[in-house]
Amino acid sequence: KIRINKYLSEAGICSRREADRMIEEGRITVNGKKAESGQKVSLEDEVCADNIPVHKNEKKVMLLFNKPRGIVCSTKQQRQETTVTDYLDYPLRIYPVGRLDKDTEGLLIITNDGETAHRLLSPKKHVDKTYFVQTKGKVSEEDKEKFKVGVDIGEKDLTLPADLEILKSGDISESLITIREGKFHQIKRMFKSVGKEVIYLKRLSMGNIKLDESLEKGQCRK
Repeated sequence: KIRINKYLSEAGICSRREADRMIEEGRITVNGKKAESGQKVSLEDEVCADNIPVHKNEKKVMLLFNKPRGIVCSTKQQRQETTVTDYLDYPLRIYPVGRLDKDTEGLLIITNDGETAHRLLSPKKHVDKTYFVQTKGKVSEEDKEKFKVGVDIGEKDLTLPADLEILKSGDISESLITIREGKFHQIKRMFKSVGKEVIYLKRLSMGNIKLDESLEKGQCRK
């Protein structure tokens, strides 16, 4: 038997942390009863998440999705908005690895492989994530140096060092930025800290996985 949060993670339902939250919310059942934190289960137990049976031995799959602007990174509808899974017709229960803002485009990994998702998202792993960004305001070498050290975005600690490559500097600037963490609206907040406004954002890579530019927006492939 293994702890239920690990079971759910390995089944590709969610991360272990998200599993703990789902258990607290009463959304996980074992053999028809609400699961308890730290409970251990085996393959013989009937585990359900949101009343949907969880099968730990499902074949693992990883999809690369070119996310368009205007859709939500969620596996269920929120406020009647279009979600990522509305674009997918897949027989297995799969979910996005991390989130992109509704108005952000580009690479989104979708999988049922909880362990791989955890490795990509874990703050301890510091996985590189590179974005193309357009901003209002002239991006400077001074901004580049500030990002390299870490900037104050209103949290307890500065951001981790980030790499900024300036492609074009002017009233509308274009840059490539690589970060190694994933705080809420992080890139927008980083540029705001140096007096710039992000007007377009597109994720190009996550770790060694790069966006397939041959994919149309809203398309995916294995």
